Amino acid sequence: MTKKYPSYLNLSEEEFDDRVQKGYKVMHYCCICPHNCKVNRIAGQTGKCKSTIQLLVSSHCVHPGEEPPISGEKGSGTIFFTNCTLRCVFCQNYPISQLGNGNKNSIKELAKMMINLQKQHCHNINLVTPTHFVPQIIAAIKEAKINGLNIPIVYNSSGYESLETLQLLDGIVDIYLPDAKYFDNKKAQQYSGATNYFQAMTRTLREMYRQVGNLKLDQDGIAIKGLIIRHLVLPDNIAGTEDILKWISKNISRKIYISLMAQYFPAYQSVDYPELYRRITQKEYQEAIKYLHNYDLCNGWIQQYNE
Repeated sequence: MTKKYPSYLNLSEEEFDDRVQKGYKVMHYCCICPHNCKVNRIAGQTGKCKSTIQLLVSSHCVHPGEEPPISGEKGSGTIFFTNCTLRCVFCQNYPISQLGNGNKNSIKELAKMMINLQKQHCHNINLVTPTHFVPQIIAAIKEAKINGLNIPIVYNSSGYESLETLQLLDGIVDIYLPDAKYFDNKKAQQYSGATNYFQAMTRTLREMYRQVGNLKLDQDGIAIKGLIIRHLVLPDNIAGTEDILKWISKNISRKIYISLMAQYFPAYQSVDYPELYRRITQKEYQEAIKYLHNYDLCNGWIQQYNE
């Protein structure tokens, strides 16, 4: 039988249901992310992500500002989920991720958001900070598929994922868009509250790459499948940019697409951290670009540096 595109069109309703059930089972003793909080979210308990079983969405919209093959000319159908598995002190979206601004939604309402974004001719459905709601998202994709959803799914995350959760998404997600935030675990703990971030992130990148491989584009240059890795350059090399890019080159692929971001600015609680309370310099960003070339990472995007 010829495989359909996107990949989730090949899954039966029974396969969707099986993954949803496995995801909800995890929430009884939650280990949906590497924090392994082991709280009963089904019963209303909350862990690091501050979320119960109740689905929370901050907004959904046509987003023109993602990487070129994600937004294209018609935009990316972006759904911002409330709360986050990380506690980044410099988060630029902190009202959503840290303060919990958002609305309660049902599975059917989330599915309708996806269909409405498709009707607005978006190139994809872009799930932003989705990790803590993966079972609900899978259920919504099933519902949306029944109602005609047929554009790629983008999983836009912090890179702090568990293998078990990612395996639930195998054959459902077409494009993975994770961050590679830190090389140093102590800094990840200090600035994002993440234990063993580097180990979790590298396992995440390997599994995502196993599932979808290098980026594939259609005839119009729009992403249809693959992995794009984002890296935000931080002041004073807090992120460990060279070490991260070296690891990606040696352990993932030199053909991988890297989105090297210069857009850091002090936000949220960064005022309490003098080392973070400034923009990066042009010299720091140029150094980061040099590392891309040093490790033969030639695919992807760099941003224009603005003072």
